[in-house]
Amino acid sequence: MTFSPDKLNKVQEIIARYPEERQKSALLPVLHLAQEEFGGWLSVEAMDYVASLLQLEPIEVYEVATFYSMYNLKPVGKYVFEVCQTGPCMLRGSDDIIAYIQQKLGINVGETTPDGLFTLKVVECLGACGYAPMMQLGKFYREHLTKEKIDAIIEECIQNAAINN
Repeated sequence: MTFSPDKLNKVQEIIARYPEERQKSALLPVLHLAQEEFGGWLSVEAMDYVASLLQLEPIEVYEVATFYSMYNLKPVGKYVFEVCQTGPCMLRGSDDIIAYIQQKLGINVGETTPDGLFTLKVVECLGACGYAPMMQLGKFYREHLTKEKIDAIIEECIQNAAINN
């Protein structure tokens, strides 16, 4: 398991941003690159590889990767619905949105649909409380969620997947 030459160059650029002996500061962005490069999730082998690149103990990488919800520790679907479950979103109905997504997709939180298209995750605050209930899908927020909006998002994802296959 190794990065492509382009990704390895990017890793070196990231490490160079930090003072000598402070390569651990590069851990978060390098984990993002690893997740992107190695299929959308971080296997133990991928985390060990990142540890070796940054001259860290593997446990230092595991601690970070398991703490943040933005890192996937098992394979995920093409579309990952990360629904906020903190107070403001729950007050605005995120628990109902989560239940609706589970029913609509036939999966529980933390699961992926059999076709590999969707994964449902719950996450802590995404910092958009004024737009609750909300979720992150890829790099974008989906806000003021309703059942109708969830239906439209699922349909949009299905159509995009069909176009890109």
